[in-house]
Amino acid sequence: MIIPKLHYISQGNSPKAHLENIQKACTSGIELVQLGLKDVTDKKMLKLAQEAREITAHFQTRLIINDHYKIAKDVKADGVYLERKDPTPTVARNQLYTWQMIGSAANTLQDCETLIAKEVDYICLGPFRSVATENNLSPVLGLNGYTAITDILKTDTPIIGVGGITLADVTAIMKTGIAGLAVSDEITRNFDSIRIFNQLLNASSTEEQRYTFK
Repeated sequence: MIIPKLHYISQGNSPKAHLENIQKACTSGIELVQLGLKDVTDKKMLKLAQEAREITAHFQTRLIINDHYKIAKDVKADGVYLERKDPTPTVARNQLYTWQMIGSAANTLQDCETLIAKEVDYICLGPFRSVATENNLSPVLGLNGYTAITDILKTDTPIIGVGGITLADVTAIMKTGIAGLAVSDEITRNFDSIRIFNQLLNASSTEEQRYTFK
């Protein structure tokens, strides 16, 4: 299963704004969208997930649902993203279709090792930097934190950087062994940034191959 290098975590002041932003991201060439809406009823979440699925299916963009693995199965989303407070990946895996992927949140080396043992498809490691809007008490990792973890991990499971990442960070982050990025604010501010993110991410992987094949 190939995990796209750039993930857009949807934002918006209302469910409607989330859907509008998902549409804009798809139009701008994003390959994977995570429906980032929180604190709504299951009924409302199901409706929104169905609408998001219609938008992403039209663009052949992958859709990941936050937290709600049963809804991810109902709408045949491409997968689910589990926060650390959510049910374990093992529980979700038993409920999902075999082709659906599971992403999960990590902050430490131990988190990553636990998730790899549970066979998640990708790990979002963060926060890279402090994000004012998040009630996230997890320690900020930064470049040094990423390097320290990826140096020891040596895993085939893609590790995706998350948390306040901007265009200016891409090149340095990709040198730490991180496989891709999940971005929210920077993309929501300017959907044209998707094209630049993709260019920078592809340039990093080309450079990586050059060094590998020397």
